[in-house]
Amino acid sequence: MEPTTAPAPSRQHNIFEAAASYVSGCAQDDQDQMDEAVGWVSPEALSFGISELACRAVIALARERDEDPQTVARSLLGLPAA
Repeated sequence: MEPTTAPAPSRQHNIFEAAASYVSGCAQDDQDQMDEAVGWVSPEALSFGISELACRAVIALARERDEDPQTVARSLLGLPAA
């Protein structure tokens, strides 16, 4: 009888890992990566993580550009200045 190797336990992903993977998959048009990230956490948790990522990205870009976060967010979405 051959020795069997137990499969490695699956690692738990947190909401921020899921959000980062999902958003980077979206940016790279990688549906498989997005689908994988969707399975890591609940839809609500993923939504929260994506929202948090968006906030942090806008803040970082606003600081880099020395602009108001609202101006940066509207610019990223192609909206006119408020």
